[in-house]
Amino acid sequence: VDPTSAPTFAELGTDPRIAAALLEDGIERAFPIQEMCLSMALEGRDIIGQAKTGTGKTLGFGIPLLQRIDLEGDRDKPQAIVICPTRELGLQVATDLERAGRLRGVKVLAVYGGRAYEPQIEALQNGVDVVVGTPGRIIDLSNRKDLDLSNIRVLVLDEADEMLDMGFLPDVERIVSAVPAKRQTMLFSATMPGQILNLARRYMTTPTHIRASEPGNDTQTVDAIEQHVWRAHPLDKVEVVARVLQAEGRQLAMIFTRTKRKAQKIADDLTERGFAVGSVHGD
Repeated sequence: VDPTSAPTFAELGTDPRIAAALLEDGIERAFPIQEMCLSMALEGRDIIGQAKTGTGKTLGFGIPLLQRIDLEGDRDKPQAIVICPTRELGLQVATDLERAGRLRGVKVLAVYGGRAYEPQIEALQNGVDVVVGTPGRIIDLSNRKDLDLSNIRVLVLDEADEMLDMGFLPDVERIVSAVPAKRQTMLFSATMPGQILNLARRYMTTPTHIRASEPGNDTQTVDAIEQHVWRAHPLDKVEVVARVLQAEGRQLAMIFTRTKRKAQKIADDLTERGFAVGSVHGD
């Protein structure tokens, strides 16, 4: 597909201030999932988006969500909520929404565990339009009466299959049942297991199912990503990684680990071998 033939966000009916903010960030033309979502979502319809990570779905639900915020009404309580499985995704989504809504003056807050309550509570007391967060922290803040869900008009479930895998579905159902029944709901998932479809049937009103993937291709990554797997004994792993890092034309590399301690250990081991490494973890 020729990217220059794709419609611009302005042509798709995006608020001029949102389109201008995106253009400042070098984003002008819509990806397929964004084009498909915008036309439906701007009408206020419920959407089930089947989209892989990396397809640009955040703006697909983000632009309609930002446009539904009533800047003249009661802005003491959040008007939209986005539920994400991990704090990393939550922070990424919150940043994208904040940047897209900055010229419209929309206030976005990310809430997640592993951080003090006080700054998040203070921000909520000062008034926030959009809350993006993980299920546990959203429930905690709601139980403490610091997060008022009574004015929510848009609810988004992002990467619902991940939330199912991580055991968050009961928490998600508690949140969904706590927000007003009269609302717009958008659910996004790379795959569509039965429990996700049941969730959609119970909590959505005649949703439109949009697929941004090829029918029959339900893998979670976009085709532009090439994957290789090496099975290695734990004692051999650093050696294997070091070999991979010496591949011709490697450019920049990112290594994910399961724990903070492991991240630091790998960084130290690779530094010893002469690689320029930095570690990023909670401590």
